[in-house]
Amino acid sequence: MNKHVLAASTLSSAIGLALAMQALPAQAQQSKDMGAMPQVVKDNMARMKNSKLEKCYGINAAAKNDCAEGAHSCAGQATQARDTKSFVLLPAGDCSKIQGGKPNPT
Repeated sequence: MNKHVLAASTLSSAIGLALAMQALPAQAQQSKDMGAMPQVVKDNMARMKNSKLEKCYGINAAAKNDCAEGAHSCAGQATQARDTKSFVLLPAGDCSKIQGGKPNPT
């Protein structure tokens, strides 16, 4: 094998390993945080990942939200329609097509 190819391969592997090691603490923290979440939040997160859904803020009906960002504990607890901190899960890309829908809380 060419010395340059071997050196480049070794360097590439070392950099990849170093980056992977940095990501491990963040993943461990995220897993620890997931343990404290209510089951409905875990279910919604799994549904988002499996069905390629996104959060859409500001379009919910009262008591018809999937969750929220700090406003209340979670699903079905929105007290007002079009709450900017509550979201519903929609197929990716659909939120921007709805009047008042925002992909981030305000």
